[in-house]
Parts: sequence; structure tokens; C-alpha cells
Amino acid sequence: MSYQHKNLARGKWFELSFPVQMANIGSEVNRTISWKNKNNPEYSQQAFERALELLDLTTCDQKNEKHLRGLTRLHEVLADYFAFDNEYGSTDQSWQNYFLAFNHLAQLGH
Repeated sequence: MSYQHKNLARGKWFELSFPVQMANIGSEVNRTISWKNKNNPEYSQQAFERALELLDLTTCDQKNEKHLRGLTRLHEVLADYFAFDNEYGSTDQSWQNYFLAFNHLAQLGH
């Protein structure tokens, strides 16, 4: 597999705490939203792919095993919102709010 985050995929990602990993995923989701709202589907798609890549790395991280169910659901709902029919009724604001909590935890050093 060819990773866009090559350095992180080589092991650096697994050194980060779960909240920091999630905050980084949230940054890519925010970029996805921002580019979508600027009518740049190419950049939005690239950011979305990076978000999924980081989510996949997070799912593979053994220390996150207890979060596996939530991570796989997160993948499903993100894909639903950005790539399919938004059956779950997500909004840009709901995604920003969801990841904001992880930003706060990451800043607190958790």
C-alpha cells in the first residue's frame, strides 16, 4: 500500500496517543470540509483519503483495540457523509464538533 503519510505509517503514528491520533484525523476531515465548501472537489477528495488513511492506521494500532468498534463505525459514517448518501444525517458542523473534543484532549496531553 502506498501511504501519503509515509513517515507516520512507518511507525511514528503508533507513538502518538489516541486523542492526538483522532485530532489529526479531525484536521484532515476539517480540510475535507473546507475544500468542499470552496468548491474544490479534487483537494477535498485528497484530504478525505488522507483522513481515511490516518483512521486506518489508528484502527491498526494495538493500543486502540478497545476503540475498534467506534473506529470502524467512524469509518462507515465518514464514508457515508463524504462519499455516499449521508443516510446518518451528518453535517459539517457535527463533524467539527466531534473532533473538537479530541483536540482539547490532545492539548491537555492525554
